[in-house]
Amino acid sequence: MRKGMFTALVAILAGGCGVSKDEFAAVQRDADQNLKNYQNETKKTAALEQKVSDLEKQNKELTTTTTKLEAKSAQYEQLASSLQDQIASGQVEVSELRGKMTVKLKDKVLFASGSTALNKEGKAALNAVAEAFKNLKDKNVIVAGYTDDVPIKKEAFKDNWDLSTARAVTVVRYLQTQGVPPEILGAAGFSQYRPLAPNDSAQNRSANRRIEIALTASDYTPQTVETPRADVQK
Repeated sequence: MRKGMFTALVAILAGGCGVSKDEFAAVQRDADQNLKNYQNETKKTAALEQKVSDLEKQNKELTTTTTKLEAKSAQYEQLASSLQDQIASGQVEVSELRGKMTVKLKDKVLFASGSTALNKEGKAALNAVAEAFKNLKDKNVIVAGYTDDVPIKKEAFKDNWDLSTARAVTVVRYLQTQGVPPEILGAAGFSQYRPLAPNDSAQNRSANRRIEIALTASDYTPQTVETPRADVQK
């Protein structure tokens, strides 16, 4: 409708000024082209505004996600505070990334060479871990044992598979005695096959002998069944 009114106005003005039909047609074409250009620019502006809006939304979502990833859990803050002396001395490392917290303890903090018996210092460190973990829900606490590539020479263990697994189980059992629910605990032994560094120096071998305690989201819910009472006779 606006276009018709505009054309009629141009026609009246052209007629009043003695403009020829060709000149009027040229003016009308220019007017139509200008209108088309305006409409195109309006669409481009709207598209750009929408793109800016989408980018602002994505940026906001990215900022929120980054904040969540960088935020430390209450368990992390508690452990970092409780183990600050061991962390400062390099005996213990605590890290948290994407919701997974890992406590890394050098084997000498927990055990004597070739042994699975926890020492006093190791128990103190595990007490702090247990205190932070004992009220957890919907989580897994997986204890993993690792060794260097030096063959075990004690008769109690066939090889480093035995030693790494036995140490992990020892830690799991101790955490259970300190109140960590057994339903969320697990143990694994990786022997010498997942080193942090090449086993080519005493320092590197020491780094590879370790216990790692990983706190992750629970990936399954164990099925529970009723256990028959011992005093029930069929």
